[in-house]
Amino acid sequence: MTFINLTKPATGDTDYQDPDISPAGPRTTTPLDPDTARRNQQLVDQYAEQLYDAPADAILDWARTHAPGALIVTLSMENTVLAELAAHHLPEADFLFLDTEYHFAETLDVARQVAERYPNQRLITAKAQLSRAQQDKVYGPSLYLTHPTACCRMRKVEPLAVALSPYVGWVTGLRRADGPTRATAPALSLDRTGRLKISPIITWTLEETEQYIEAHDLIRHPLTSQGYPSIGCATCTLPVAPGEDPRAGRWAGNAKTECGLHT
Repeated sequence: MTFINLTKPATGDTDYQDPDISPAGPRTTTPLDPDTARRNQQLVDQYAEQLYDAPADAILDWARTHAPGALIVTLSMENTVLAELAAHHLPEADFLFLDTEYHFAETLDVARQVAERYPNQRLITAKAQLSRAQQDKVYGPSLYLTHPTACCRMRKVEPLAVALSPYVGWVTGLRRADGPTRATAPALSLDRTGRLKISPIITWTLEETEQYIEAHDLIRHPLTSQGYPSIGCATCTLPVAPGEDPRAGRWAGNAKTECGLHT
């Protein structure tokens, strides 16, 4: 297991760049063509209510039938439920893993296993403009402690934005049971770029997720059995006590509750 550094670094050097300013380079999503954007809006207007509590297979079969172009499935590697579902219902879709370079070693091993288990679907790995070492040099050491929102923006939000450019929509692992900030999240919506945002396991509980993993003998992230029901970067994730909010260990001790991918 990778241990977590919760020690705030010294900040004697003040010659660092403002973390609110991202490094030069691509960091936004290419706009959709007007016809696709209109079609996506029509689909959400027509089907969002119908799909709100629909089962995962119905949502994914709907996506395969109606999406006006290519879709990509985002995988955090906390579990591989979406990969398994997509292999059956969206076999043409690509997989996307955001490698922040701060992941637990176990998370990277799950990503490797996913590539091996699902060879018919391309696994795309997206990274930030700067490596960890470059980020420390430009913005100061341990930005995840001194400015966690900026760190998430540069290492998660912006790489996702760039990676989504070739696609008309993305499939997410959002679940309403993950916490109060997601309690009313829709199964189908538009993101800020007008792309379809599809969440097939939105109604699943942690228990239902576990049942699916067991029934299909899926790849397991070993930390999920060690008190980590929600897994992000190793630097910003702690185990939680039984009965606690599953996301209570994310950015523990900080008012931050979301990385920005879903806000």
